Amino acid sequence: MEAGQLKSEYKTILFYRYISISEENVKELHKVLKAVCDVLGLKGRILIAREGINGTVEGKLAEIEVFKKHILSYKHFRKMDIKESLSGGESFPKMKVKIKDEIVATKYPKHIDPTKKTGRHINAAEVKKLFDKNEEFYVIDMRNDYEIKAGHFKNTINTDWPMKASRDLPNLVGKFEEYKNKKILTVCTGGVRCEKMSAYLLDQGFKDVSQLHNGIHTYMQKYPAQDFKGTLYTFDNRMTMEFADDKGIPREVVGECFACERDGERTKTEKYGHCAFTICHQHLLLCDKHLSEKVYCTEKCKVDEETMQQRVSNYMSNSFATEQ
Repeated sequence: MEAGQLKSEYKTILFYRYISISEENVKELHKVLKAVCDVLGLKGRILIAREGINGTVEGKLAEIEVFKKHILSYKHFRKMDIKESLSGGESFPKMKVKIKDEIVATKYPKHIDPTKKTGRHINAAEVKKLFDKNEEFYVIDMRNDYEIKAGHFKNTINTDWPMKASRDLPNLVGKFEEYKNKKILTVCTGGVRCEKMSAYLLDQGFKDVSQLHNGIHTYMQKYPAQDFKGTLYTFDNRMTMEFADDKGIPREVVGECFACERDGERTKTEKYGHCAFTICHQHLLLCDKHLSEKVYCTEKCKVDEETMQQRVSNYMSNSFATEQ
């Protein structure tokens, strides 16, 4: 969404914290937060688990301030960072508060615990110094493939083989073998994925692992159009976030249309569509031309949809014939 289209009375906040919570408190927290969000008219999603909390919530400015005051009143969350950005009031269709096994689905071994061991947190200013001094360090982007395609940092080493999901890291860690003794910086949108994923790298023998504190979101707010190429994907109806630059630095567009690339062409875009097979619905970067067309992420999805449509057609025909 363009900055000029934003309704200034709305704000979206991101927050997370890894901390041990009893099963009883998880259930109580779920009940109370659901009620608070309903009363305040907030939308978004909050995941609660024995290992902590992870949420993205949108609402009017006053209601968001009330929610922040409430969530920070819990002893578990008093030190929790909350990231903020203006939004249009339509980022989410409704509010979901859920109890989960993990606040980020990784399925890593139980001993991978970021409350005990995780990558060293370094803030945006420290990372900026690394870039400005041209220090040797390598970025591992812990986001999903369709997120990285719209934007990523310089020095990112996994743009050509990103992950489909956080749980894929163990299958790809071998590709990072040559960097085990190098300075590694892990990044993700708001920081939550890096907690366990940097912990996993340390567990696998990587010697020098840091993580960008509060994520790419915070870096782009502080240093728009610098070091990060492209735009930032968001898990809501905004799809991407643009960060205005007041120094006249042009923002580089790195995203390319999936359909054009498949046809041997290269068209820059930062707009997202979906695979036309509704069961798949994979996010795809698409140019204006292909946004209005049916595009499938794989030939299999196209065949599967045609098969499904034929089955539905046959079922409807048979049902109609039976009724006659």
